[in-house]
Order: sequence, then structure tokens, then C-alpha cells
Amino acid sequence: MTDSGTGDTCYPRAEKLKSKRELDLLFDKGKWKTVGNMRIVTYSTAELPQAKIGVSVSKRNFKKAVHRNRIKRLLREAYRLNKSSFTEAFGTSGISMIFWVSSTMPKNYDEVKEAFLKLCQTKK
Repeated sequence: MTDSGTGDTCYPRAEKLKSKRELDLLFDKGKWKTVGNMRIVTYSTAELPQAKIGVSVSKRNFKKAVHRNRIKRLLREAYRLNKSSFTEAFGTSGISMIFWVSSTMPKNYDEVKEAFLKLCQTKK
């Protein structure tokens, strides 16, 4: 069945990007990259013991919170299940924020996963 939070396929609280100070640092000094329907801003720093990641969806493109939350869930799931690809591409220490920039709703998880893996492949 599913893993109960032990192992590489979890998304623990320590990996969630929530600190205002870290967000300000990320947006001030981070590097932006857009691939397809996804955009990422990353800032590599050795200060953090592990990578932190956040997800966001624009209210301009998706007026209903239900749609924004669905896309954010799909983005987190794509990260959680493909964490090894992400760490190969962007490293194990640093902060990142992933955005869904398309104004069209993804059809399913596979579309988000494909875009996420393409984003990770272009960084290598």
C-alpha cells in the first residue's frame, strides 16, 4: 500500500517552506526558471540542513480556491513521489518555490508529473 511517512516519499513539516524570512530571501536572491506549465525559483544555501520547498498557484488564473488547492495538492504529490529527481537537479540544501503558471487546469496527476520531471531534466 502506501508508505507511512518513513523513507524518501514523505513530505515532512521540516521540508515545507513557510518562514517569511526564507520567502523574502528566496524572492530577493533566487534564480527563476520556467519550463512548460511550471516555474521554479531556487536559492541554494548551505545554511539549511535539508531542502525546503513550497508550492503556489496564481489567484489571477484560478479564481476558485477549490481549483487552486487541487493544483497545489498535485504539485506537492509530484514533488513527494519524485523527490530523488528533484534533489539530483536542484541539490539537497536550499529553498525552492514551484508555481503552476498555465491558466488551464491540469487534466490529471500525470500531466503535472510530466511537467515536474521535465523541469527537473532541464536543470541537469
